[in-house]
Amino acid sequence: MRVFPRAARRRTVVSRVAGIFILAASTYGLVLDAVAQDPEPAFAGAPGATAAARGRYLAAAAGCEGCHTDKASHGAPFAGGRAFKTPYGTFYSPNITPDPAHGIGAWSQTDLVRALRQGIGPKGRHFYPVFPYPAFTLMTTRDMADIYAYLRSLAPQPRKNRPHDLKFLYTFRSAMFFWNALYLHKGPMAADPGHDARWNRGAYLARALGHCDACHTPRNALGGKNEAMAYAGTKSNPEGVAVPNITSDHKTGIGKWSAGDLKMLFQIGMLPDGDFVGGVMAEVVTRETSKLSGPDLDALIAYVKSIPAIKNTISKTKKPSADSANSWQ
Repeated sequence: MRVFPRAARRRTVVSRVAGIFILAASTYGLVLDAVAQDPEPAFAGAPGATAAARGRYLAAAAGCEGCHTDKASHGAPFAGGRAFKTPYGTFYSPNITPDPAHGIGAWSQTDLVRALRQGIGPKGRHFYPVFPYPAFTLMTTRDMADIYAYLRSLAPQPRKNRPHDLKFLYTFRSAMFFWNALYLHKGPMAADPGHDARWNRGAYLARALGHCDACHTPRNALGGKNEAMAYAGTKSNPEGVAVPNITSDHKTGIGKWSAGDLKMLFQIGMLPDGDFVGGVMAEVVTRETSKLSGPDLDALIAYVKSIPAIKNTISKTKKPSADSANSWQ
């Protein structure tokens, strides 16, 4: 989640690789899309909803379609190929349709759960954190199974996966073993007994599905989140734009915002000053938060309003150009 558009020296090969790929996740993990013409997804907890219907709702909240669709080349939904350019090379999202040769048609439910929980593919190959498994690991196994059911219901698309085009030092997937040992805190997410069910649902939506903190939390030299500065923003992300402070600090965060202000943001993308969000946050609003059920939207607002205040001034940078080929605006 972003309120306005996002904007060490090498110690070891491992540290550089780890830092790069998790920073890239700041851009990759938050791009969301759902087919605008389709009916509203069923609330994930609706009585009688099928596994696939629940999975569709959850996949939208997690941003699966937007990241895995190459809109620039008029690619089929979920067939992969969207490019994410970073200073370290270009990442291409994979095909996650049930095509057996080029997608995940040969994957079992257990394979998908392992990928989401541990960041490891069926053949034991580590994923880079451009795939935000450090957040998805917090999901319940039931929700992972529902997403699997939804993905299995899609039409197979025989689009080949395009290899990442990375600089040499950043091609070592094995380095992720060490990064995971330091920064992957495997789920599922446990409820906080100090808060009610609504707050816990909001925390789940923000942290496990929406992975808001992945974008709004600064990173250390190894690319791990600086938890002491959770949600306090960062001055520059891989796009070169600032990511705002969304803690409850009244001067540098959003502490003066009311619940109504947040609802307007999440529903139509309007800020308290009457301006509208752009860039990736516009996608988040259009394809994720505006599609949340009433109870889920209220839960998300309750959680965001409770984020502890941290003073951290982040200056706005100019909005990214709106002519990006993969813009969903």
